[in-house]
Amino acid sequence: MPAKRKTDAMSTPSPDELADAINAVSRLTGTFTLRSGQIATEYFDKYRFEAQPELLAQIAGALAPLVPAGTEVLAGLEMGGIPIATALSMRTGIPAAFVRKEAKKYGTARLAEGADIEGKVVTVVEDVITTGGQVVISTNDLRALGALVTDVVCVIDRSPDGGAALAAEGLRMHALLTRAQLDAAESRRHP
Repeated sequence: MPAKRKTDAMSTPSPDELADAINAVSRLTGTFTLRSGQIATEYFDKYRFEAQPELLAQIAGALAPLVPAGTEVLAGLEMGGIPIATALSMRTGIPAAFVRKEAKKYGTARLAEGADIEGKVVTVVEDVITTGGQVVISTNDLRALGALVTDVVCVIDRSPDGGAALAAEGLRMHALLTRAQLDAAESRRHP
């Protein structure tokens, strides 16, 4: 039986207001070495918006309507999806699971901690999706454990293909914001 959705009267900022707030705390300038080894003068630090309690609560409020009806578990992906899933769980009343990139070798030795996922309708929760590679890997792992996964909710879709890699795996992406909206926020910030 799906969890009953919880709601409250907290107002949710508009998408432009959220984009402005996320951009202001997460877009950094300086000298940064990227994973590829390239040097960049700008860096988007997604953990900065996840670490701001008021902003995280506003994000959860805006994401809540994007969670598909019938969702029984919100599965936050390590590491950035976990705070989003937790805040969204608090907002909606839907239990959360926390999904590791690989099962730990000790203790429970589980890939997904928290709520039970076997036989449940699970919505994957991620902070930022660029290629979708980890979402696909984690979704396949969850499905192998008996979860029924067809939807992914994310804060920011930065994918160049609009989530085609996810669609190829039978996943529907529900994104709160896009890279274009964050770039527009930067243009408003520095006209």
